Amino acid sequence: MFDLGNSFIGSVERNPHALAIVDGEVRFTYAQWYARISSVVTAFDELGLVPGDHLITVLQNRWEAATIHWACQFAGIVITPINWRSKADEIDYCVENSEAKAIVFEHVSAEAARDSQEAKSRIRIALEDPRGDEVTFATMTERAARSAEPRVGAEAWSVMLYTSGTTAKPKGVPRRQRAERAAAIAHVAQNQYANGERTLGVMPLYHTMGVRSLLAMSLIGGAFICLPRFDVAKALQLIEAEKITNLYLVPTLYHDLIHNDVFARTDISSVRKLGFAGASMTDGLLKELDAAFKPELFVNHYGSSEIYTFTIDQKAPAKPGSAGRAGINQRIRVVKLNAVGPEDFAATNEEGEIIAHLGSDEAFEGYWRRPDANAKSLRQGWYFTGDTGYVDDDGDLFVTGRVDDMIITGGENVSPVEIESCLSLHPAVSEVAVVGLPHERWGKIVAAFIKRRSAVTDQELDQFCRTSGLANFKRPRQYVFVNDIPKSPVGKLLRRKLVAGEFEAEGQQGTAA
Repeated sequence: MFDLGNSFIGSVERNPHALAIVDGEVRFTYAQWYARISSVVTAFDELGLVPGDHLITVLQNRWEAATIHWACQFAGIVITPINWRSKADEIDYCVENSEAKAIVFEHVSAEAARDSQEAKSRIRIALEDPRGDEVTFATMTERAARSAEPRVGAEAWSVMLYTSGTTAKPKGVPRRQRAERAAAIAHVAQNQYANGERTLGVMPLYHTMGVRSLLAMSLIGGAFICLPRFDVAKALQLIEAEKITNLYLVPTLYHDLIHNDVFARTDISSVRKLGFAGASMTDGLLKELDAAFKPELFVNHYGSSEIYTFTIDQKAPAKPGSAGRAGINQRIRVVKLNAVGPEDFAATNEEGEIIAHLGSDEAFEGYWRRPDANAKSLRQGWYFTGDTGYVDDDGDLFVTGRVDDMIITGGENVSPVEIESCLSLHPAVSEVAVVGLPHERWGKIVAAFIKRRSAVTDQELDQFCRTSGLANFKRPRQYVFVNDIPKSPVGKLLRRKLVAGEFEAEGQQGTAA
């Protein structure tokens, strides 16, 4: 199987003059970009970096970040991207944990990177305004260099992503080049991408969705249009100006796009394919997007950093909530909650834990330096995802949340996602998040946090739930109206913050309720 370096060279040979990457005024064809990548590989050699070394990046989605990603594939260096918002102590942890030999940062992350004690003893590369012994990235890209040839094969490590770490220290997820390429090929096939597609490169390159978009475009001579950080007006401007053909985003970003005043004045006709992942999409948002874009394909992709694809539904609006069926490189099952092993099947329509086969071409092989996490999640050849769901009578998977998010009220298991989808259909509801709050009698009660689009009362929302067919025990017993729903930098809902009271009640500014 091709390593990623040979894969990229193949793309250059097929489409040397095709547009490969755009970032503001920077516009490189595949041939031009290959020359820049080759220069960086040579610079890595001069810095003493060798195959197997880890290189930390603390960067936004810029052409330099994408270039470093590809240069690492040629050089056999394990690119280890982390959130550009990381604090110094978080950088310390990742640098030490990954045993990184170098770190690359830019202006928005420079203060934290320079304050990191662990980073001080590593090679430090600055994109702007280097200090002291820091290396200037510009000098690495401008030198003349021979065309890079791959230093490693498909079995070499490609990338190590860190999980979000919402409940404990982040876990490193190392992935081999063959798994990365297999995932990219599956992404192309399952989203039916054609030659010369253009995608909005806004999902972070420290996130599996961002990496997949980058690699997938290279396979089809497509263009990765960089958007360093999500800005609705800028995203809409790029969609129109660059004739974006496909979008692959988390639901939160789609929500922000279509509810922006500029959306109605933007030419979005070039966008023919929509894909989403990272979280469930409410029924209401699905309908809005389908009506607004009228896409040829609307894909719900369910997966993870550990195993890129679990399931795919290529007609998401036709069956709201369905995550579809196993992807082309996967087998999945739903087993009973607290199952002993992968043979402890849940019945049809019974909620349980979703597990995925580790024999997948896209799968990782275990967490970095975390035998405890491996023992918990990797069992008898299957990955226990920690996600809950069920398979319906048609054989389609429905993802209902996380095992830890399950609300047990009066002895009944209640999934937040079902209630969120119900409430999202009310025209006055802009966003909704459902959690369980402690209650003396019931153990927990179902509470709905609502960001309003227009005036609505809790009594009106309760009546809406009653008439929707939602089971009585699932109806929220408490409604809280908020300014915003707390989310992670990649748009994932942070229920734990709502439970902890870390939110702004409607009308408040800057204080937690």
